[in-house]
Amino acid sequence: MKPNGSNLDAVRRHNLGRIVDLVHRGRSLSRSALTRSTGLNRSTIAALVTELAERGLVTESFASTEGVVGRPSPVVSPSERTMILAVNPEFDAVTVGAVLLGGSVHSRMRHRFPSPPSAAESVAAAAGLIVDLVAGLPRGTQIAGVGVAVPALVRAEDGVVRLAPRLGWVDEPLAEMLAQATGYPVYVDNDASLGARAERHFGAGRGIDDLIYLNGGASGIGGGLVLGGRPIRGAGGYAGEFGHTFGTEGGVPLEDAVSRDALVAVAFGPGDPVPDDAALERALAESDRVVTAEQARVLGRALGGMINIANPSRVVLGGFLGVLAAIEPELLAETVARYALGPAEEGVQITRSELGEDLLLIGAAELVVDRVIADPARIGEPSEIARVATAGAK
Repeated sequence: MKPNGSNLDAVRRHNLGRIVDLVHRGRSLSRSALTRSTGLNRSTIAALVTELAERGLVTESFASTEGVVGRPSPVVSPSERTMILAVNPEFDAVTVGAVLLGGSVHSRMRHRFPSPPSAAESVAAAAGLIVDLVAGLPRGTQIAGVGVAVPALVRAEDGVVRLAPRLGWVDEPLAEMLAQATGYPVYVDNDASLGARAERHFGAGRGIDDLIYLNGGASGIGGGLVLGGRPIRGAGGYAGEFGHTFGTEGGVPLEDAVSRDALVAVAFGPGDPVPDDAALERALAESDRVVTAEQARVLGRALGGMINIANPSRVVLGGFLGVLAAIEPELLAETVARYALGPAEEGVQITRSELGEDLLLIGAAELVVDRVIADPARIGEPSEIARVATAGAK
């Protein structure tokens, strides 16, 4: 049977998505590498890349030909014409960034709150930052959508925050609220689950199929889990809430026993401005190590239990947990070894996040990247997924 037009169009869109996915993960790939990876012929790859370039998703360039025999293959890279807006609401602030395909942050803005904000206050602040951020982007920039990484249990299909314990949010329709405030399509998910994705694609978890990621922030501790190369989300999408496990002595939740607030108080004293992680690490290195040692022991005990359950090959620690691991590396490793079963603990690497403050913005952007990969042909066309920034041209 001869394929009809709709089938051919579906195949084309699928192949466009494959190219976007490969270029996004690889950041720069030659046409010949795309040909090998997809199994498509060179003329088909050339046509697909040309269409994606016209839609502002990729660019082509030629690598240096010095010392190279034969005609070089063009290099395909993410275009700077298309950006994703990423939002990270927290206990004490909201951060908004413009993220490029390929997982790099172009620009960011942050608004601090004097007290934990309501969902409406976070949305209003994020919407204001988005207006200012978009106004500063180059004229003609396409905005593919908004991704939100929130420290909460999120119903991913509709972006409803079921529960954000530190923020005090319950059943807040965050995606709908932010979409109405900005006019962009909005997608929301748990921050640590998105952080795990970002680290696996672009950071300390590259190439790792069995991974635990723990994020420590102002709102507590969250986690993401990848096993067999697949994110583990659970029946309702709420898996990974390691901060609310009760493996500590006395049944105290992990995020209450290991907290950023306690480390800040030791390093800077009560009432001082909240530092970034780099400043916190410098101050803790020169402070009394009693609290850092205590927290490292609690964290190590919890990690030992997690390793027994998930049997990962790598554990990645982000935020203040990465700071704690850098201050007390030997003590943390000794405690993990004490509580993890020998065979499960063998070969496990405990490492720090490589993406730093960009981590959750890159993770949030992945929500929109998924939609772009699913249908790249929607970018560059008037639709709900692609809008153009025309203000504040540079």
